[in-house]
Amino acid sequence: MRARPSIYNAKPSLAASYWKNRSLVALFVPAVAFYLLFKYLPIFGVQIAFKNYMFRLGIWNSPWIGFENFEKLFAMDSFWEVLSNTFIISGLKLVFGFPAPILLALLLNEIRCVRFKRVVQTISYLPHFLSWVILSGIFIQFLSPSIGPINILIRELGGKPIYFLGDEHWFRPVLIVTHIWKSVGWGTIVYLAALTNINPEFYEAAYIDGATRWHCARYITLPSLAPVITIMLIFAVGGIIEDDFNQIYNLYSEAVYSVGDVISTYTYRRGLVKLDYGFASAVDLFKNVVAFALILSANRIANRINEYGIW
Repeated sequence: MRARPSIYNAKPSLAASYWKNRSLVALFVPAVAFYLLFKYLPIFGVQIAFKNYMFRLGIWNSPWIGFENFEKLFAMDSFWEVLSNTFIISGLKLVFGFPAPILLALLLNEIRCVRFKRVVQTISYLPHFLSWVILSGIFIQFLSPSIGPINILIRELGGKPIYFLGDEHWFRPVLIVTHIWKSVGWGTIVYLAALTNINPEFYEAAYIDGATRWHCARYITLPSLAPVITIMLIFAVGGIIEDDFNQIYNLYSEAVYSVGDVISTYTYRRGLVKLDYGFASAVDLFKNVVAFALILSANRIANRINEYGIW
């Protein structure tokens, strides 16, 4: 005869568990509210992409036009130029910007002076907390062809001033360098947290066997970071089409539209400046579909290579 389970060993209900941990749940509520209000509720507005949206009629009463906005989108040469710029700029940021926080985290991990390490970390974190509105004003002055210190140095060396933010050949490199400078410190947080989980006995055993710091970094540190690097890379690949609107909008001008105009700035001009909401929604929906496809592809490739995918 099976013994009846004791009431003291019974698992608490979900509601009782939430009530018991209500202080933690309270911390979680703002995050849930944020995603509900700004991520899920706006999904209902996606139907604008399939309508001839008229402000006086509203979303529900505007007439349906099917895929007409998408047909118009794919027929425009300017859109393909914008799409190309988006992939080129985001691809360069991925190639040069993704390894940067990994390298910085590895270098910080090798620093033995705790005070110096904290100073370097603090300095590298600071740019992340400054908005591009502020930073764009700093860079515009810093890269100015007349009063910028770089161009002053170029003139002193006998060269001609360079209009970095107005020259098609220099605008993209400026975007890449400023992006890395702003994000590299903040990006190291995840990797430094992962480094703390590595068993120090691995390093001790390696040093006993005669390994150098380079060998430890190559054969212990990097393999231990592989799961985190893979997951972050999947997110980065999915974000290739999610260009940084704030950076580009505050730095570019009509002189560099041919190399700097991306999907987000294009959508802004069509949607908010020209009030073509349906067309702008179609552009944004296309961007989200591509981003979703990129994440799925990157995750599948990661699972085949090292089995460290998200799912």
